[in-house]
Amino acid sequence: MSYYLTADGGTESLRARVYNESGQCLSSKAVSYDTQFSPGGRAEQNPADWWNNFVSASRAAIVEAGIAANEIVSICYATTSCSVVALDKAGDALRPAMIWMDVRAAEETDLVLATGDPALKVNGNGQGPVSAEWMIPKALWLKRHEPQHYDAAYRICEYQDYLTFKLTGEWAASLDNVGLRWHYDNAGEGWAASLVNSLGIGDILEKWPSRVVAPGEVVGTLTAAAADALGLSPSVNVVQGGADALIGMIGLGVAKPGQLALITGSSHLLFGVTEKPMHAAGMWGAYPDIVYPGRYIVEGGQTSTGSIINWLGRMSGTGMDYDALNIAAEKLAPGSDGLLVQDHFQGNRTPYTDPLSRGAIIGLTLAHEKHHIFRAMMESIGFGTKAILDSFERAGYTSNEMTVGGGAAASPLFLQIHADTSGLPVRVPESADAPSTGSAVLAAVGAGQFKDIDEGIAAMVKPGREIEPCAANVSAYKPLYERYLKMYPALKDILS
Repeated sequence: MSYYLTADGGTESLRARVYNESGQCLSSKAVSYDTQFSPGGRAEQNPADWWNNFVSASRAAIVEAGIAANEIVSICYATTSCSVVALDKAGDALRPAMIWMDVRAAEETDLVLATGDPALKVNGNGQGPVSAEWMIPKALWLKRHEPQHYDAAYRICEYQDYLTFKLTGEWAASLDNVGLRWHYDNAGEGWAASLVNSLGIGDILEKWPSRVVAPGEVVGTLTAAAADALGLSPSVNVVQGGADALIGMIGLGVAKPGQLALITGSSHLLFGVTEKPMHAAGMWGAYPDIVYPGRYIVEGGQTSTGSIINWLGRMSGTGMDYDALNIAAEKLAPGSDGLLVQDHFQGNRTPYTDPLSRGAIIGLTLAHEKHHIFRAMMESIGFGTKAILDSFERAGYTSNEMTVGGGAAASPLFLQIHADTSGLPVRVPESADAPSTGSAVLAAVGAGQFKDIDEGIAAMVKPGREIEPCAANVSAYKPLYERYLKMYPALKDILS
């Protein structure tokens, strides 16, 4: 039997896992790394930690799996997107990496949007926003504020590309990342040359990796040094992965047009699959070919979801007994006895794209208790998801189901509320480790076990639970959703 080594390079740690041909995870080992925060929205990591953790976690995972090292036939990994590195010709960092949550380039986003370049069609059909997290604003920040590092950089790329070079010696960017966050158009002009030229950083085209490789394609084999570090054969194939959330789509089995992935955590990410291009205000995308050849991905997101539940816990002082709260909240009828929450505690990403919007709780009485607010917050998150789905529909995309991964999948009440507010059945696959499962599928495709990603999903992604909408609750939520939609314009006038 062949085995596949995967890694999930997250915000706080890198986790390596070993999978067999049927998609079973045999072992898992995580090693954490530090993030340095400083004023101005800065968040940095040392790229050398990524590589060192990849080596140590991978070696430990292979031992834990109880297999011989020579049984590993391919490697694939997913990493945080928009974690930007400036590297010299040897692949060593010239400065700490600006990870995805680093938003120091806020001023640069205004400059990018002001160009009006056609490449910005993926940003709300040119209306924005442009995120300070993304590659071009960060590269522009380097050019303007640290020209010595920008000029000295042989390559400016991402976490994913750094690991790829360390493993293979190849400068290869993932089509997944560049199509999602670098304004690369695989169905059109390719690199956004006119955009970067208008910003005065046309030379970035020579600093970006020289190859673009799609997920599931082989980048190369291990260098002698990488093979020695990992204790593997130099013949092991390194298969292209990509952004953790999008590789997670594969791990969730979301591949057919009309399917939708909801990636939950501190925030919500929504990715839908479609066969036709579409661009509209209140939506990001559509991005061609970035996960599946011949298909497009549309994107929406909620900035604060799980984080507002955590906020409630902090405000309560004594923490929260989530099991008890779920039991009590489940007994309430839709509407939480008259409570309504606006979930914009950290602004709104889509469909309003308003970073200055704020959260609110209305309808409070002395009879309300913590579980009322707890449920009302869940309902508001569901309404925010519904608002994104409605914006997708106005743009021409409709979904027939929603597949959920991440922390919220552990709460049956959270899942039921999402099914009831959206009116869609909610699926939760057997494996909760979507980015790693997706990487395993891609590793198997690159090894030749499957002809394409779809075949790999069919064989390796196991179905799990399905939650159907409750018809009575769907009806009850409709007028409450209309009230929710009225909150944003009313509060915007008050706060402005």
